[in-house]
Amino acid sequence: MNLLSAFLSAEAVDTAAVTEAVTEAITTAAPVVEKAPVNNVFVVAMGMGVVFIGLICIILLIKLMAIVTAGFAKNETAPAAAAPAPTPAPAAAPAPSSAVIENRAEIVAAVCAAAAEELGTDVSALRVVSFKKIS
Repeated sequence: MNLLSAFLSAEAVDTAAVTEAVTEAITTAAPVVEKAPVNNVFVVAMGMGVVFIGLICIILLIKLMAIVTAGFAKNETAPAAAAPAPTPAPAAAPAPSSAVIENRAEIVAAVCAAAAEELGTDVSALRVVSFKKIS
């Protein structure tokens, strides 16, 4: 009796015969290939080797890019060096420390908003005691 016809018919099927037929079909259809034993140390060494080779390649690419960009930078600065340098304007006198800060309220509000955001509180929970310009 064919296995397919047994399933299609309403007759009772011997489960041992079905199990044997399925087992035989599986073993003949896909022969078991024995895997070569792989040493764990070999796998670790290959993984680390691939990673370090990749890192070395990245380092070499970065050095190559630095050399190429340095070459472009030299080409751009060479014509600028030939042009006469303009005379620098006299430096403005530094403002005295008691000078008025422009837009003081806006600057204080921005600093308080940033501090409140960082602290995770509301701006109304902060109290500004002093706000001084550091030269």
